[in-house]
Amino acid sequence: MTIGSHLKEFHGLPAFDFPRVDETVSDASSLPSPDSVAWHVAVDSYESDEQWEEAFARFLAAVDTTRVRALVVGAWSDVYESAPDEVIGALVAARDRLPALRGLFVGDIVMEEAEISWITQGDMGPLLEAFPDLEEFGVRGGNGLVIPAFRHERLRRLTVESGGLPVAVVRAIAASDLPALVDLDLWLGTSEYGGDSDVADLEPFFAGTRLPALERLALRNSEIQDAICAALASAPVVARLKELDVSMGVLTDDGATALLTGQPLTHLEKLDLHHNYIGEALRTRLLETLEPAGVEVDTDRDDAEDDEDDDGEVWRFVAVGE
Repeated sequence: MTIGSHLKEFHGLPAFDFPRVDETVSDASSLPSPDSVAWHVAVDSYESDEQWEEAFARFLAAVDTTRVRALVVGAWSDVYESAPDEVIGALVAARDRLPALRGLFVGDIVMEEAEISWITQGDMGPLLEAFPDLEEFGVRGGNGLVIPAFRHERLRRLTVESGGLPVAVVRAIAASDLPALVDLDLWLGTSEYGGDSDVADLEPFFAGTRLPALERLALRNSEIQDAICAALASAPVVARLKELDVSMGVLTDDGATALLTGQPLTHLEKLDLHHNYIGEALRTRLLETLEPAGVEVDTDRDDAEDDEDDDGEVWRFVAVGE
């Protein structure tokens, strides 16, 4: 699976593409109400006619940004080799012009612009510090990504999408104090693309002590999905979750059995296992055990397929790698 389409909505609002430099904007009245959409600001990732900061300057001039609630940063120039330092700088410089901003996503970039593992990311620390009223923050791409340990009083949703999430980022998020966080979604990825964390690095998430409000935990798109599920089988945080997501990874019967035979999961509203390598017998057991209790269980295998070499070695893959 690759990411082939931009976000359709973000922070509960439909996404709207702010016009490119070669598109005509007659006046502000031709644009949506500032607080009615999540504004997607982007330039061409290859041979762009303008830099992202220039597109953002046009956005600031055309829209009443005091009312903007959600902003989605799309592609910047040469995203496959250039970090978004100027993008981050422009956003930080405009913080006083965005007092209502509650949702920010950096890197809504699809495969035609750059594969997820090609995206060159930067340091998100200045953004998290500059916008203390953010309720939702997301970022795509793990290459060069930095998220220092931080405290944020109001952040409710944190999403990090990657084909390989560096262990330094995982540990920093695990060490962060996020008292209002309800939803944590980490795409851990594979070692081939820089995902070098281990189950021990996830222990603070399993304990949940720094995440007292957490209701949804997604630790997914991982080649260590079985080990994650084995740890979740006795993790204290699970008892207070509404949704557990271990999808998109290399989940086999071993991990699914650990979940099923561990602590009760019947209190969950949803258990997401889609894109998995679970056998049909265990898939049936999961559904028969949890669905009668009212748990929505997604066991769809999707496009997860085993590849076997001539020598009998079996290869399995996460949903989003390169």
